[in-house]
Amino acid sequence: MNERGIPAPVRWVFVVREAAFGPPFAEALMEVGSPLYEQLAGDAVDSGFVVAAGEPPATTAEVHVGDGALVRLVLVGGRRTWEPAVPAVLSTRWLSAAEGRGGVVVVMAPPATLPASDPDAAADSRRAAFTAALAEARATGRLLHGMAVLTVEPA
Repeated sequence: MNERGIPAPVRWVFVVREAAFGPPFAEALMEVGSPLYEQLAGDAVDSGFVVAAGEPPATTAEVHVGDGALVRLVLVGGRRTWEPAVPAVLSTRWLSAAEGRGGVVVVMAPPATLPASDPDAAADSRRAAFTAALAEARATGRLLHGMAVLTVEPA
């Protein structure tokens, strides 16, 4: 939900990606449903996010974590916040990667980008569908990305 408490369907996916050089990096992918995606995309661009191609740029965004979960995403120099309605628990590997780099690559997808989750499908099949959907969205310029600073809140 956004800072006004307006709920929006949000899907969060947290991934650790190996880097060609240096430590792995943490990635937070969020898909926000209508009607708030347009506001989120505008806030992201105002924070320095760009169409996802090449390396993500540094932005004014912050990812706040605490007690092993995502607390909020802060955009537009602190003027906009997005908080998960349900705690988004993070793996220790993801937290370690984020802390190791001091930041998180945030990727934003428009509504209906990610495939529906099919719990009956094999893990490899789900992974392939997810990867294909992201590749298509990236190739068609539908994803935004940027590097957000990691803020660890005290317990």
